[in-house]
Amino acid sequence: MKSAKPIAAPLEYTRRTSLRVWVGGVLVFLYTPLLALMIFSFNNSKYAVVWKGFSLQHYIKFFHDEDLMIAFGNSLTIAFFSTIVSLVLGVISGVLMWRFRFPLKGVVEGALSLPIVVPEICMGVAMLIFFNKLEFADDYYWPFSLMTIILAHITFSFPFVTVVIRARLTSFNRELEEGAKDLGASEFQIFKDILVPHLTPAIVAGALLAFTLSLDDFVITFFTAPPDAITFPVKIYSMLRFSVTPEVNAASTILIVLTVFLTAIALRIQSRNQISAH
Repeated sequence: MKSAKPIAAPLEYTRRTSLRVWVGGVLVFLYTPLLALMIFSFNNSKYAVVWKGFSLQHYIKFFHDEDLMIAFGNSLTIAFFSTIVSLVLGVISGVLMWRFRFPLKGVVEGALSLPIVVPEICMGVAMLIFFNKLEFADDYYWPFSLMTIILAHITFSFPFVTVVIRARLTSFNRELEEGAKDLGASEFQIFKDILVPHLTPAIVAGALLAFTLSLDDFVITFFTAPPDAITFPVKIYSMLRFSVTPEVNAASTILIVLTVFLTAIALRIQSRNQISAH
């Protein structure tokens, strides 16, 4: 006979119900504005909050708007290169901070956490002053370009990757590393065949986090971008200064869908890694 399912006590049932209601209310509060934005992106009206029917005209305008497409391409380019470099620096720094002890290690760890806790407005002003004062030769200064934005995004992105990598390394069994050394494995083989497979979920999460931070950043980009290289968030902000139009909603919806798509890919990769690990 099947054992009867334990009945929850009245107090426990009340706590579960109240917790579910609270979580549901928070989710509704957070995601209802996004849902409204996506719905009104299909609005057949020049006004963003007056529904007059379903239409794809604003998405057609978006894909035919040369300035918006250039800004979107700039954002994707910046996010791609900053993610690659941030991932390499984050993995290396996370492994070094986890494995080795050295003088002033606490100072280095504090310096790595500064971009996480310092307000973005301060980072943006600091980057602006830094690039303005960066002089290589007489009367030759670092020009503001996409490269300055990429370097600024790497500065505040790779510490987040480092935090994710270090959190994953706390669950690593050092006996596997010691056993590999006893069997004659080199440091590179240990890193490639033992550490990297264990870090794969953290690497995917760190890459997604770095890419999303770079793609959505506005404040630091605003201070480090040249006049002729506008990113997607900066372009949307310039459009919002005049009015909130369905075209802005369409552009924002595309950004949201892209972020959700990348998140789904990352979760899929993580689930496959967990299944293969078991």
